[in-house]
Amino acid sequence: MKKLFLSFVCLILLLGIVSGSYLYYQYNQFLIQPVFNQLPVVLEIKKGTGFSQFVQMVHAKGGQGSELNWKIMARFNQLDNSIKAGEFEITASMSPRELVTYIDENNVKTYSITIVEGQQWREIKRTFLTSSLKSTLHDLSDAELKIKLGIETGNLEGQFLPETYQFVKDDTDLDVLSRAHEALKVVLEEAWEQRANDLALKTPYELLTLASIIEKETAKSSERNVISGVFNRRLKKGMRLQTDPTVIYGVGSAYAGDITSAHLRTDTPYNTYTRAGLPPTPIAAASAASIRAAAHPNLGKELYFVANNKGGHKFSEDYEQHKKAVADYLKGLRLND
Repeated sequence: MKKLFLSFVCLILLLGIVSGSYLYYQYNQFLIQPVFNQLPVVLEIKKGTGFSQFVQMVHAKGGQGSELNWKIMARFNQLDNSIKAGEFEITASMSPRELVTYIDENNVKTYSITIVEGQQWREIKRTFLTSSLKSTLHDLSDAELKIKLGIETGNLEGQFLPETYQFVKDDTDLDVLSRAHEALKVVLEEAWEQRANDLALKTPYELLTLASIIEKETAKSSERNVISGVFNRRLKKGMRLQTDPTVIYGVGSAYAGDITSAHLRTDTPYNTYTRAGLPPTPIAAASAASIRAAAHPNLGKELYFVANNKGGHKFSEDYEQHKKAVADYLKGLRLND
């Protein structure tokens, strides 16, 4: 009986060793196997989600690993009972430990929205309203939005820096617009502090207004400071700016793609042919490059410019040169810069 009992004990011990070895092997396999075989997978983890709920979510998304193995790993890695909240997109193969680390490092899924140089506020607003951002704009008038953003001068036109902005799920359109306005303030304040000494502008807002005109006048980086110089000299001499983009902005929906003599004669606060000085507000979103150009006009003598039929402009120092350039432009000639 004693021998039989010892044999039985040995058998139990052997089974325990085999079982333990098997469980250890299974656990180690669990640690090195990818959690998901099919990618990408999006895990949307709510605030306050416990580790067991997280494991259930992983299984619901087709993830591998028994709950026991997940709990052992959590215990060995001193994970608390909750897991970080957010939307996580898993696009690469990850082991269980790599997955938990990825989430713990807050690698939330990001989205982007772009404010394009030269866009008007109505176009920016339409972009935001049709984005995946949580919408608050539907319930806000422009006047209310101005108050929320702390904008005291002018209207919403030109108040947002053209850039691509990243956001995460549940961010609101107001969150991103606030960031875009703050980014604009930083660029504008820096440009104003470093402005040229002979600038014919009195305030940062005037600088922003001129920058918006420069933005609409040219897409060539090499021309921005030259056009800034033209407008700066015209303002100092008391000449009207006579810039078509302000006229187009002023007539609004009456503009159908071609500017006419009737448009030029239509007096609006933005018609720089009929009114002296700058328009009352910016006419579009100005890039950082145009803002800096407005603050640093070139030191030439040019007072006029016209399109050169090559995607740029022909600049002239006097009206006779300009008249000839306009005539050549209307003939379709490609003018030298």
